[in-house]
Amino acid sequence: MSVAFIFPGQGSQYAGMGKELYETFKEAREVFEEASDRAGIDIAKLCFESSDKELTLTYNAQPAILTLSMAVLNILRKNGFDVNPRLVAGHSLGEFSACCAAYGFSVGDGAYLVRKRGEFMQEAVPEGVGGMTAVIGLPADRIEKVLKEIKSGFVQVANYNSPEQTVISGEIKALEEAESLFEKAGAKRIVRLAVSAPFHSTLMKPAADKLREEMEKIKFNTLKIPLLNNADVKEIVDVDELKDSFYRQMFSPVRWVEDINYMEREGITVCYEIGPKNVLKGLMRRITRNIKVINIEKPKDIEKVLEGKI
Repeated sequence: MSVAFIFPGQGSQYAGMGKELYETFKEAREVFEEASDRAGIDIAKLCFESSDKELTLTYNAQPAILTLSMAVLNILRKNGFDVNPRLVAGHSLGEFSACCAAYGFSVGDGAYLVRKRGEFMQEAVPEGVGGMTAVIGLPADRIEKVLKEIKSGFVQVANYNSPEQTVISGEIKALEEAESLFEKAGAKRIVRLAVSAPFHSTLMKPAADKLREEMEKIKFNTLKIPLLNNADVKEIVDVDELKDSFYRQMFSPVRWVEDINYMEREGITVCYEIGPKNVLKGLMRRITRNIKVINIEKPKDIEKVLEGKI
């Protein structure tokens, strides 16, 4: 059995997440405290007491998700879970959790960095200027062809999530024109996402430049486990390559379908999805049935894994 650890990105957060974990395991509380001290916010309070609206704010969601993912992993590792993954990967923000899981930086530094990343992303484009749209039921190559016809502004593919779902990102007028063309092209569903900025587009370049400066303040380590990145579908362990990948990821598409196809070719048969919800499990089912996904988030999930029941 060849294993990968995978980590969810923004959109998997929800109010109250991690509360049961925090109350049950001291190993979870250790992670929340370290992340909170470094990020300068009370992440436990943010997760347990915030509204969905407040938690969804980019600069809140990112450190909250990373912290919960790392809390789960810390509990597992300190209680005899000795599975050595062939590689780690994450969807967008999840790459930072993956890096932390591969010992690339500390939990505190990770929480601080993604808090800053969220702030920079929100600042890059004024609210109401840009957004994102999920297109369901059109092949990616057809979507790319339609985008070449857009005349009203900038738009590009942001996420290749599954063969059935592609997300585009750009200026609002361009999104509206694209949505109309996708409807005519026969898309099954077109969903404007509840985000306030055009993530993973070249409009995020100013945010990426600021993130690159911020990364120089963080102590990065050579990874002990290869990270399969979003931007290139490439395994990375080197610090300079990792920083460059995180920089480019900000304005490059998330090539998740290719990441999963790569894992399948490499013989990965089981993925542990570590973090809130099971978004990645759902995407996996639409990409391949040859990789089993086990989501670990709640105390009952951890107990089953540690007892070898899943």
